[in-house]
Amino acid sequence: MQLVITPEESGRLDLASSEPVENLMERAGLAVALAAIEMGAGYGARVTVLAGTGNNGGDGYVAAKYLAGRGCAVTVHALGPPKEDHPAAQKAAAGAAAVGARIKDLSKPEPADLVIDALFGVGFTGSLPDVAVPWTELEVPVLAVDVPSGLDAATGDVPGKAFTANRTVTFHAFKPGHLLGEGPERCGTVTVADIGLRGGKAAMLVCDAVDAARPPRPRTSHKWSAGSVAVVGGSPGITGAPMLAARGALAMGAGSAAVVCPRALQPTYAALSDEAMTRGVGSGSRFTGDDVDAVIEQSRRFDVMVLGPGLGLGQDRFVEGLLSEWDGPMVVDADALNALQGTEVLSARTAPTVITPHAGEFRRLTGQEADYRVAAVLPEEVGVVVLLKGNPTFVLGTQVWAIRSGGPELATIGTGDVLAGMVAALWARGLSGEAAARSGAYWHGRAAADLATHMTVTAGLLANVVGQYAW
Repeated sequence: MQLVITPEESGRLDLASSEPVENLMERAGLAVALAAIEMGAGYGARVTVLAGTGNNGGDGYVAAKYLAGRGCAVTVHALGPPKEDHPAAQKAAAGAAAVGARIKDLSKPEPADLVIDALFGVGFTGSLPDVAVPWTELEVPVLAVDVPSGLDAATGDVPGKAFTANRTVTFHAFKPGHLLGEGPERCGTVTVADIGLRGGKAAMLVCDAVDAARPPRPRTSHKWSAGSVAVVGGSPGITGAPMLAARGALAMGAGSAAVVCPRALQPTYAALSDEAMTRGVGSGSRFTGDDVDAVIEQSRRFDVMVLGPGLGLGQDRFVEGLLSEWDGPMVVDADALNALQGTEVLSARTAPTVITPHAGEFRRLTGQEADYRVAAVLPEEVGVVVLLKGNPTFVLGTQVWAIRSGGPELATIGTGDVLAGMVAALWARGLSGEAAARSGAYWHGRAAADLATHMTVTAGLLANVVGQYAW
C-alpha cells in the first residue's frame, strides 16, 4: 500500500513537521542527486538545474551541490534568487555555489546531458512563465523534482506548456497528479523518497501485491464449497462474453461456474467449454422480463452472480427484475449497467453489490463524467462497491484504492468480462466484495502486463493465464 496525498496535505505535513525545513530539504536534494546519478550524471556530465524561488528550487540547489561535488559540470538556471521567507533555500543556493555550481539567471536553453526541473512544486497552478517554456521543448533527459513543472499535482491537468520527465522524485507520498490525467505520461518513472515526514490523510491508496488477497483453498474443499459463480448473460452476436467471464472465474479459483443463458444459445455455450456448466432459460435467444424467476432458480446454488456479460441492449425489464429479486452477492457488469436508468434500482438492493463500469457506462449510469471523486460517494449513497475501470482503475468502497498494475494492453474486447469473473471468484472464495474487486483488478492488470511482454493480449489468452495469479 502506498499513500497518495493532496498538495494541500503535503504542505500541511511540511508545516507540521518537527524536523527543520533545512533537514527535509537536504534529504530531498540528496534523493534527487542519487536519482540523477542513476540516470547517468557521472564525472564530467553537463547537468542543468532549473531552480525556482521557493523550496522546490531549494531541493534543486541541494542536488546541484551534491552533483558538483561529484565532479559534474553543474549550471543552475535560476528563475530568481530564493525568496527571503525561504531561508533554507537561500542556504542551499549558497551551498551549491560554494562547491563550484554556476548560478545564472534563467534564459534560453543550453546544451546539457541532464536537466533537473526544480522550478515549481506541488502547490503550483496556472501556466509556466514564458522564459521557462523553451526548456520544455529541449530533447534532453529530464528529472523532475516532486512533479514536472506545469503539471497540476492535484488533477494531472496541463493547462499550458509543461515538462515531460523521464523520471520524477517525489517526497513522502504520491500526489494525485502523478496518477491522473496526463500525469503518468509527464512524470515518467516516479520514485517516492522518504525525507522524514510522517502520516498524512490519504486522498487514495495505491494497491500493491500485498493488498490484493487471494484466499487459500482448505484441504477438505470440494467444487461447491470452493466458491461457485453463475454468469447470467448472452445474446446473438456477443456469445463469447459470458463464457469469458466463466473462464475467468474458474481460472481465478472458483470451484464451479455456470453460464445461465437464453435456452436457444445453450448448445453454443455447451460447445464452447468443457469446464463451465450451462443452464438454459426461456425459449428464445434473448432473455425477457418473464425469465427472472427461472434465472434465479437456476442460479440459486451459486455463491455469486455476475449479471451483464453479452446480455445485449434493451434488457431493462429483465435486469431491473433480477436486481430486485436476487438476494445474493452480485457483480453488475457491461450491458446490465447499460440497462439501468440511474442508480435507484441499485439503491434498493439489500444484498452486497459490486458494479464494474468503464467511463462510458459510468456516465450513462450517473449522468456525470467518470471521476474517482464522483464515484467515491456511491458506496454510501447507493450502497455499492464501484470498480471504475480505466488507467488507473479505482476501487471505491470504505476506502479509495488506485490500481496501477494494468496498462493499454487491456484495451481489447472481452478483457472486462474476464475481470468480472475474477472478481466474482475471489468473492465466492471468501473475500468481501470490496476486497475481491481490489484483488481482482490488481491481478487482472498484473496478468495482462506480464502476458504483454511476449505477445498481444486478447481476452481468451488472458483467461488462459490468470490462473497463474490465483493463489
